[in-house]
Amino acid sequence: MKPSHVCSLFVVVCSSAVSAERYVIGVEKLAFAPHYSIDAQGQYQGFARDLFGLFGEKSGVELSYKVLPVEQLLPALLSAQVDFKYPDSETWAQVQKAGHTLTYSQDVVEYVDGVLVAPQRLGRPLEQLKRLAMVNGWTPWGYQQRIDAGLIELTYSDDLRQMIRQAMKRDTDGAYFNVAVATHYLDNIRARPGALIFDPKLPYNRGTFKLSSIKHADVIKRFDRFLIDYQSEIAALKSQYKVEANLDAERVGVEQWKLDFLERKKLKEAQTR
Repeated sequence: MKPSHVCSLFVVVCSSAVSAERYVIGVEKLAFAPHYSIDAQGQYQGFARDLFGLFGEKSGVELSYKVLPVEQLLPALLSAQVDFKYPDSETWAQVQKAGHTLTYSQDVVEYVDGVLVAPQRLGRPLEQLKRLAMVNGWTPWGYQQRIDAGLIELTYSDDLRQMIRQAMKRDTDGAYFNVAVATHYLDNIRARPGALIFDPKLPYNRGTFKLSSIKHADVIKRFDRFLIDYQSEIAALKSQYKVEANLDAERVGVEQWKLDFLERKKLKEAQTR
């Protein structure tokens, strides 16, 4: 016969294991560093992975990730194959979401989508943008009227790498994409920093990524609380991954060397006071 205290301990451990909260976040099978990407082993990584890892650690929930092609991700959420979707926004796929009640978190991270051009084209008027490179599935916010009028011709690519190559070869006048992601690719993967520069004088779209769910509004509320309670830790992650680097109104589109100069000047002024 087992001692009663051993049996009690066994019951407590089993009860704890059964009651542990486990959720699946549906994520995009997409190279979208520094926000997120999938490594050679198929593992989710990047800013979003570390953010959700921190949430799981602080809230006591167990999170796993289901990597899906972008077009399959929303259907997976709507059919309850996953508990959450990231990224998401109230403004995305409104027709597909009709008839479903989704709960969205507060803003997780800010982004800017816009046109990157060769340095010599920086500041040229919109009327001189005749050919625009795009990745399949993207919507060029702010350009549709001119596209419909035949004033801008779109050239589609399968991925960011192909699109950047087109723009750098000057097959197009610019490339429309997420600014932080395109800049990260040029700086760290293509090793051609400054080869293309975001032009803030051309139309661009500013928005935020959110976490969404259909069945777990209570967990979304806890995630919102986490975003408030751990602001400093989250800010450190954003700084580490540079997901919001230079997206404020005064800095958006400014070349990095100029920003570095301004930071050094600001530091020097503070030291002489």
